[in-house]
Amino acid sequence: VQLQASGGGLVKPGGSLTLSCVVSGFTLNRPAIGWFRQAPGKEREGVSCLSTLNDITHYSDSVKGRFTISRDAAKNTVYLKMDDLRPDDSGIYYCATDLGHSSSYALCTRGPREWGQGTQVTVSS
Repeated sequence: VQLQASGGGLVKPGGSLTLSCVVSGFTLNRPAIGWFRQAPGKEREGVSCLSTLNDITHYSDSVKGRFTISRDAAKNTVYLKMDDLRPDDSGIYYCATDLGHSSSYALCTRGPREWGQGTQVTVSS
């Protein structure tokens, strides 16, 4: 199982970024998969999760209405489109999954078992 995240960078407040996560070793047709972020001095947060079984999504209150998670099963890729970025969105973003569960809510709140490497997002003027 591998998850390869990319797409991070430096962006000004109000800007947009799209993160990508290419997966291998499993298919995007059953497990929940999501994005988690870690900022210095803050607890790890489940930002957005998607059930690849039923397409039900879950978003943390801090990003609801600004971030959108999606998948392209043919490309084995999950995306996180981030709009209206704010400085407190900064952090390392990780793509992660739990192959034993399909619930997006459970993944985001209980945490994953399989992690990819992170990609840095910095929102600053």
